[in-house]
Amino acid sequence: MHENLKSVSYILTIAGLDPSSGAGITSDIKTFEAHNLYGLSVCTAVTVQNDISFKECIWIEKNSILNQIEILFDRFSIAVVKIGIVQSWEVLLAVLQTLRNRNPTVKIVLDPVLKASAGFVFHHTEDFVVFEKVLFLCDFITPNYEEIKELFPEKTIEETLEFIAQRTNIYLKGGHNFAKKGWDELYHSKIVKFNIPPIAKSIFDKHGSGCVLSAALAANLALENSLENACMKAKSYTEQFLNSNSSLLGTHKYN
Repeated sequence: MHENLKSVSYILTIAGLDPSSGAGITSDIKTFEAHNLYGLSVCTAVTVQNDISFKECIWIEKNSILNQIEILFDRFSIAVVKIGIVQSWEVLLAVLQTLRNRNPTVKIVLDPVLKASAGFVFHHTEDFVVFEKVLFLCDFITPNYEEIKELFPEKTIEETLEFIAQRTNIYLKGGHNFAKKGWDELYHSKIVKFNIPPIAKSIFDKHGSGCVLSAALAANLALENSLENACMKAKSYTEQFLNSNSSLLGTHKYN
């Protein structure tokens, strides 16, 4: 690596390109740079959308995704990766295997985006054997309540959480939990539960807030925060983002 690159902290997002920049790789980059990290990006899809309407998802071919990853690892030292939408669990498995081959100790935060807020379905959990391999290769999975229910429709939420927690850490986002809205939960060390209550009082809805939280979690892991501190700081950053204005497109506060 070139000498000038050694003093910079790099972090990678592998996700889709949202033209509104509320979600996906451009949103992740803004979150990373707000944490004083240099964000690198690999594009998995180009979406035709804005903050209120989703029309189409154009998937990037698997080898193109893997080639983007390879050329970045050829030049940069990358310790943490955040992953968003990917076409299938099979493609995601190939991505994860490539990341582990290039850096066996890389930390990976997976935000399993199954459906756009406008209702577009990206993919379903059909091959459970592949999905289980995916879980074992991740350090974190960050579903919301709707996504956790869709991952295993035949299981209860509690059964799904127990299944996943035996394989990786879970940050369960509480924005869709109407019984306890805004309360997030961390499951780690097999099934240790850590409650993360809301911090801010007045919160506006934002397009891409789930992407921001996952990216903030990855950023705080890259900054070598402990597991629970990284989750708390990600929660705080996301609520600051939600309260940044009253529109659907939030702004990021840079240090």
